[in-house]
Formats: sequence, C-alpha cells, structure tokens
Amino acid sequence: MSLKARPLAVALAGAYLALAPVAASAQGILETPGEVTYADIADLADSAGVVVQVQIAKMTRVENERARGLAPGHGRFYMEAKTRALLTGKTPIGESVRYLVDLPLDAKGKAPKLKKQDVFLFARAVPGRPGELQLVWPTAQQLWNPAREARLRSILQALVAPDAPARITGVRELLFVPGTLAGQGETQIFLNTHDNSAASITVRHEQGQAPIWGVSFSELVADTSHPPAPDTLEWYRLACFLPRTPPAAANVSGTFGEQQQALADYRTVLAQLGPCARTLK
Repeated sequence: MSLKARPLAVALAGAYLALAPVAASAQGILETPGEVTYADIADLADSAGVVVQVQIAKMTRVENERARGLAPGHGRFYMEAKTRALLTGKTPIGESVRYLVDLPLDAKGKAPKLKKQDVFLFARAVPGRPGELQLVWPTAQQLWNPAREARLRSILQALVAPDAPARITGVRELLFVPGTLAGQGETQIFLNTHDNSAASITVRHEQGQAPIWGVSFSELVADTSHPPAPDTLEWYRLACFLPRTPPAAANVSGTFGEQQQALADYRTVLAQLGPCARTLK
C-alpha cells in the first residue's frame, strides 16, 4: 500500500527519516540466507539498548524517493507491531511499536509476507517518540523461532551477568618466561578492554606435553585446564576481537627466541579458538 493512502504513516515515517542519520536509514534487512551464527546474534545483542520480540501487524511501503540510502533490490517499510516480550532494555515498551525496515524484494518487486509473524528487533529507543524504535544495524530484524529464542536469551543472560567478560580492544603485552627445565615456560598475554578491567591469557608449557592455555577476565590467574568453549561469550570476546597479529611493540619478552615463543603461543590460541563466523556483516 502506498504511503499516499496513509496520511498518519506518512507523517510518522517522514519525521523518523528526518531524525535518523543517513548511515542508519537502511533499517534492517530481515535475514541473509542460511542460519545466523552465535557471533551474529552476540554482535546484535551487544549493540542494542533494547531487544524485543514483536509480532508484525502492518507493513506500509515507503516511496523510494523518500527512502534515503535504500539498497538496490530492496524496499523500505514502515512497520507496526504488537509487543510480545521485552527481552532486555531499560526503556519502557508499550503494547505496540513502530519502526522502519528495509526488506529484499523478489523478482516481482514484492517483499516477504511478514504479517502475523514474530521477529526479534535489536534497537534503540527514539528520543521524544514513545513507541518508536530505530534498528541498530541493517540486519537487526531477525525471524523468531524457539531455538533462536533460546540462544538469544542465553547470550543476553551472559551479557548482563556480574562477571560478564569485557569487550576486548587490543593486546597490551606479550611476555614469555622460560621455566627452570627445558621445555617449560609460560606466556602471559595481557589484553586491553573497553572498561580497563583486567583480562589476560596464560599459555603454559610442560616438558614433553602440548601447550595448554586459559583466559581470565579478572585479577585471578587464568585456569589453563579450561579454555573457553565455542559459542560462549568468553569465546566470542576472544575469537571475534583478538587481532590476527599482535602489535610488535607489545612483545616484551627478553630474547629473540623468547619473543618468537610468545608469538607462537599467541598463534596457538587463535588456532584453537577457531574462526569467528559471521553471516550478517
């Protein structure tokens, strides 16, 4: 339906478009083909001030000339939805919400039929406009299903836990210290975090054994017997944000050989973490 037939929607959508910056105007491709990954959802959840489950009630097409930054093959829609559950966020959410979303169009120029379907929104509240949301990324509207809800709730609980691991912003220092016997030693990798809290990785070597490692997001010594399991918040913080190569100046080990060992241990950690798979970016 054209916006010309919906004066109220025109006014609301026009005001919203005027408020939103150009870079954020493409408000939400529904979903890329295939299943989204743990890192995809963690990225969205960590960026959103509000995460809400809603049921689509109405979709109104915005005229292309009013849709700044619209990607080819997409249409912008003014969405009205019923609130099903506020999963996280301090902003009060009413019984209904309104937002803009960009959706892929088929060969006939038609959008997916989403009416009465449940979706998750990763968003922020629009100041001074109760009931209006702004999606945090173009991919910040995701289809609901029970398995995705369970995974999302687990991620949200981990993010708000008192001992939640901090966001990694870089590597501050690498230091390998040899042990008293041949083949023994330990590498400490000290990490920078966004809140300046403690975070470090410890890699230990024992004679005749493969190196073992662990991470600590506190002042405590890392438990090298339990590296973070895949698809956990600890794993996500490391696998998705550790640089592929640490800064050369961060390697403060004494000799050239010790510096090479510290770098080798860093690479061992990256290899055991595995790739940070993303489908939404």
